[in-house]
Amino acid sequence: MIRRASLVIVGALLGATAMSVVYSAGVPAQAAGSSTYRELSIFGDVFERVRAQYVTPPDDEKLVENAINGMLSSLDPHSSYMNSKDAADMRTQTKGEFGGLGIEVTMEDELVKVITPIDDTPAARAGVLAGDFISEIDGTPVRGLKLEDAVEKMRGAVKTPIKLTILRKGADKPIELTVMRDIIAVRAVKSRVEGDVGYLRVISFTEKTYDDLEKAIKKIKADVPADKLKGYVLDLRLNPGGLLDQAINVSDAFLERGEVVSTRGRNPEETRRFNAGPGDLTDGKPVIVLVNGGSASASEIVAGALQDLKRATVVGTRSFGKGSVQTIIPMGDAGALRLTTALYYTPSGKSIQGTGIQPDIKVEQPLPPELQGKVRAEGESSLKGHIQGQSETEEGSGSTAYVPPEAKDDIQLNYALDLLRGVKTDPSFPPQPDKAAAAVKP
Repeated sequence: MIRRASLVIVGALLGATAMSVVYSAGVPAQAAGSSTYRELSIFGDVFERVRAQYVTPPDDEKLVENAINGMLSSLDPHSSYMNSKDAADMRTQTKGEFGGLGIEVTMEDELVKVITPIDDTPAARAGVLAGDFISEIDGTPVRGLKLEDAVEKMRGAVKTPIKLTILRKGADKPIELTVMRDIIAVRAVKSRVEGDVGYLRVISFTEKTYDDLEKAIKKIKADVPADKLKGYVLDLRLNPGGLLDQAINVSDAFLERGEVVSTRGRNPEETRRFNAGPGDLTDGKPVIVLVNGGSASASEIVAGALQDLKRATVVGTRSFGKGSVQTIIPMGDAGALRLTTALYYTPSGKSIQGTGIQPDIKVEQPLPPELQGKVRAEGESSLKGHIQGQSETEEGSGSTAYVPPEAKDDIQLNYALDLLRGVKTDPSFPPQPDKAAAAVKP
């Protein structure tokens, strides 16, 4: 296994899509022509007219920020300007840790409901229990707040206190708890043993993903003897993407050699190739990768690499098709410019953009009646102004983005388990490694 950290390339969830980005100091632009400067002069005149004559005094900062975003949104859906708060939020997401309490929550009856407190976190130590309802945060009622607003209030600087008012079943009055915020590490990988199969779910690609994956594989090996272990399921469903270097390392964890991904920009000399090194953490055991319409960006890189190099069989439905690279260029006052600068290509030279990863074995996951028509990722090709992929078609522009909460109802997972155990058979499983060399371009 060769760990690579020379690039700091990240991804984050934006609306329904994920993006991949690389921090860069930027490249000086070529001088614009005289006509361009005349247009900029007109923009300056309009800006001053608005400031001087609009019916109410406008916010200058918002005017400029919206003008910048208007320009960038005309390029593609993933280019945009991030103000200082947005840029800081992005860095927090990709770091995989933040100052907070350590609870998984949802919204129910206009209150924040605790799904579970994470072990050994401030919330767990303070006595917060699964099923508790948070009615007030620092004296502010939760009713009327959106879930994300409530979560934002609970996050904050490490070693700062927060007071929670909790409604608990069986308690005759509200419970008030003061909790001291601490660093909360978000788990990037969840794992378990499904009898004789190791199950690995990669939630997102943060700075912690590879380390979490390595620990999970070691634990599975310790729990199941090598002669009993049938293989691994790598679940990338609903994974919005993340750090590119982590996507490369996760792919490398299952590979001994071969190109993982390449990025190709505006100029041929900007092409970059990233390769795997020796060291398969799973000792060559069979691998099945699960994808669906919610698998985007970095998760598509992993699925595409393992598929093209014949290391794994991909099961599920077509992935999102987000195959563009966004360069993050620091701007003044800690803001940043997010600009699309390249496209991803799988080892065989296929573009992910607008096409996604087609599974080797298509297995649909039916939706429960209450979600019919509500859970679907339309895919990159449905986004207005998206960059046209080299092989993009209207056919199959999206697929279901749903994973049942209970494993017994998970048709895609159970299909994968049956393949690994030999209950089901398919020509695509196991893949034939001797054909990989013919499929992959030099």
